[in-house]
Amino acid sequence: MVTGGPKTEVVLVGGGHSHVQLLRRLAMFPVPDLRLTVVLDTPIAIYSGMVPGFIAGQYRTDELEIDVVPLARRAGAQVILSPATSVEAAASLVHLKGRPPIRYDFASLDVGSMVAGLDVPGVREHALPGRPISRFVLEMEAFLDRDGGDAPGKRVRLVVVGAGAGGVEVAFTLRERLRSRGLDVDTTLIDGGSRILPGSPNPLVRRVECHATAREIKILCDTEVTRVGPGRVLAGSGEIEFDLLAWVTDAVGPSVLRRGDLPLGPRGFVRTRSTLQVVGYDNLFAVGDCATLEDYPETAKAGVFAVRQGPFLIDNLLAATHGGSLRTYRPQGEFLALLNLGDGAALGSKWGRSFEGRWVWRLKDWIDRRFVARFQVLDDDGSVRTDFPEMKGEQLMLCGGCAAKVGQSPLERALGRLGDSPPPADVLLGIGAGDDAAVFRTPRGDLVAATVDLFPAFTEDPFLVGRVAAFNALSDLLATGVEPRHALAIIAVPEEARPDEAEEILFQCLSGARSALDEVGVSLLGGHTTTSSKLMAGFAMDGLASGEASLLRLNELEPGHRLILTKPLGTGVMFHADMLGLLPGRWLSELLEAVQRSNVEALRVIREVGGRGVTDVTGFGLAGHLGEMVRSSRVAVEMSLSSVPVLSGALQLLRRGLRSTFHEQNEEGRQRLLVEDGFDEAELAILFDPQTAGGLLFGVDEGRAEEAVERLRTAGDATASVIGVVLEGGREGPRLAVRS
Repeated sequence: MVTGGPKTEVVLVGGGHSHVQLLRRLAMFPVPDLRLTVVLDTPIAIYSGMVPGFIAGQYRTDELEIDVVPLARRAGAQVILSPATSVEAAASLVHLKGRPPIRYDFASLDVGSMVAGLDVPGVREHALPGRPISRFVLEMEAFLDRDGGDAPGKRVRLVVVGAGAGGVEVAFTLRERLRSRGLDVDTTLIDGGSRILPGSPNPLVRRVECHATAREIKILCDTEVTRVGPGRVLAGSGEIEFDLLAWVTDAVGPSVLRRGDLPLGPRGFVRTRSTLQVVGYDNLFAVGDCATLEDYPETAKAGVFAVRQGPFLIDNLLAATHGGSLRTYRPQGEFLALLNLGDGAALGSKWGRSFEGRWVWRLKDWIDRRFVARFQVLDDDGSVRTDFPEMKGEQLMLCGGCAAKVGQSPLERALGRLGDSPPPADVLLGIGAGDDAAVFRTPRGDLVAATVDLFPAFTEDPFLVGRVAAFNALSDLLATGVEPRHALAIIAVPEEARPDEAEEILFQCLSGARSALDEVGVSLLGGHTTTSSKLMAGFAMDGLASGEASLLRLNELEPGHRLILTKPLGTGVMFHADMLGLLPGRWLSELLEAVQRSNVEALRVIREVGGRGVTDVTGFGLAGHLGEMVRSSRVAVEMSLSSVPVLSGALQLLRRGLRSTFHEQNEEGRQRLLVEDGFDEAELAILFDPQTAGGLLFGVDEGRAEEAVERLRTAGDATASVIGVVLEGGREGPRLAVRS
């Protein structure tokens, strides 16, 4: 994570309209002396201008999404998928959920806004808030799927609270969507103000009112909502029944702004100067809906301003990091306002005049699609769009994690050249056993299990490296049936890191490790540090076995056993794709969830169902680890490839020819497999994909296999599956057959 000379730490919090413009600029024109970090609560940014069109059925969900992860990777940014909880501006720190704060030299906030009135009784329980937009889109999609026109003529009561531009568009577009499905829609638009569309020119307001009357949309102004119950809203002096209540009220600042020491205005927005710098803090910027300009406090919270602020943020943030002069942003007094009516037509206004028609919708559609397309890095097939330049240098980097193991064949040959060395009588599992950990007996009779594990970083996030490295090392003891008790860390810091950088890297890496070890009750006792060309993290761990009979060994598979794999495969190729900026954010989220899930609960289930013949699936891939189990147990295994759980996207990446750096070494063992015809290369390649913090693989009696899978899924391993059956070894000796 440290290369070259000193770099300026820049942190972007949020993936709003201004930040994606900055990321695109840096992807096109890199700035070598910046180290960029993007903090996201969700990897997908929703373009708000297209949400009404989505509601109307005019756009698919993916058409209004900007995947920030591949965009950030192409900008050379580290991505942290963890919500920011507060900003400590005086100390230049961004606090994060579930992990230590990160320091910045310069930072920018583009975190959007929330809707007002969530404290009205019953709103949080029964209403659909218009923000955050990602949640609004997901829940709106669920509502549309649920009330999907399966009963033509059914009456649906729609209530929208908030008659600004957003509320008006939701009322019109949702009504049209439901009516197109044959439903009878009763729509009510409520606002506490004296008129709809406050701040908009009167001609536009009159057009909206006219269309509302024609569509029988009831408008209730000067009406306050005081309480919401199940299916009922108390508004003014009466009650209104609803099937869906959309809460699209005025914007207020999100909680992440209120919990720190930021200067805030009356509605909780960050106060900024016209340079977009936060008042009192020259190294902190804030843009979009989360900020209020001190010189222009009445500027509306509209996406058009966030879009226009993007170029100013780019120039000013880059100028500030290099000691240059900053530009002054002045919001335009007039802007083109376009409102989607949901029926193929739209309303518009500018310079005090209004207009309408299908041509207005076509104009809005062209503007919106053109904006979003600029930031969508990956095509539908996962390839990079032609207007983005190729990444340089990253293709030559070696993969980290367990994909950086020495191949299984070289390891076997090296161990073979050591010659026979009979282990002492107190060693139960040693160098010749091939198990995941060593086990020896102390003079007092205690059985101690011990292991050591080390790998280079698979990401530039040291917290994540330390956390996953700890989970990975834990699995070696768990696969032997021993609960870990103590850990010693082995950390290699990048040799080019300055002392302050080295300290921060160590702190973040060890904090990640502690977060993992604390979850399972393992004490971190200390460790050793050194330097290397890149960050490396590992652990020596030990634990006490309750007795020799409690140990789980590789060679205990028996004919009739069903083989179960607890976690999905694909981490090697997916980390490789992420390094190249080719991994969609949703796939990255699933990947990070998998590698940060401990195997402690899986071991508990294995013991409960009497599982035997256990190993963890890591760097040698499923085929390598299973092959070792088959040989040591002297059995045969028929594996059902279609039953092997795989992470979303892994097969697509393999089909495109992507491979983790050390995948080829794992494939050296392919000749040991008996493979049926009919598989494509990707299906077979997944067997050799090196895994980091992978799942446990074990055998269990046929009669308890279904129970084992059910218990594993209940415990959190949602994709746990029976992947094969153990058979007699036969005359030809141990074998591993792969079938459909």
